[in-house]
Amino acid sequence: MENEIMKFEEVMEFLSVGKNTLYALLNSGEIQAFRIGKVWKIPRKSVTAYVEGKLAEKD
Repeated sequence: MENEIMKFEEVMEFLSVGKNTLYALLNSGEIQAFRIGKVWKIPRKSVTAYVEGKLAEKD
């Protein structure tokens, strides 16, 4: 489900990070997302791309 939108809490759990860390990743653009009102909409493919990018840095 590449086009799936994840909830903020789901991404926190998936990445094992706290809310401040996730806010920093979203606000910096490291994870591509958007807001509707006050609610973050985070595409699963953006989270996957972030993780894959971090793994590629280690190689």
